[in-house]
Amino acid sequence: MEGISPLADFFNAIKKDGRISITHIGIYASLLQYWQAHGYENPLNVCSYEVMELAKVSSPHTYRRCVKSLHDFGYIRYEPSFKRNQRSKVYLLL
Repeated sequence: MEGISPLADFFNAIKKDGRISITHIGIYASLLQYWQAHGYENPLNVCSYEVMELAKVSSPHTYRRCVKSLHDFGYIRYEPSFKRNQRSKVYLLL
């Protein structure tokens, strides 16, 4: 049940937020799945291609834009690494 509450909380938070698109929702849900699969560690150490695959997002530009806007809107905290061999950090603000 641990994984359901954060998703329900996210949906309650975005009810009246017109800035959130289906792509944002898919990426956030994928981050929650990734979080669960990695033992609920926060922050998550993610590679974009792993989350993109889960979210069914094929464009790196779309992924970066959505993750950045989720950060800007206060749903996550995103610390990009800018290095190919180092994972970015994503903090889920639960």
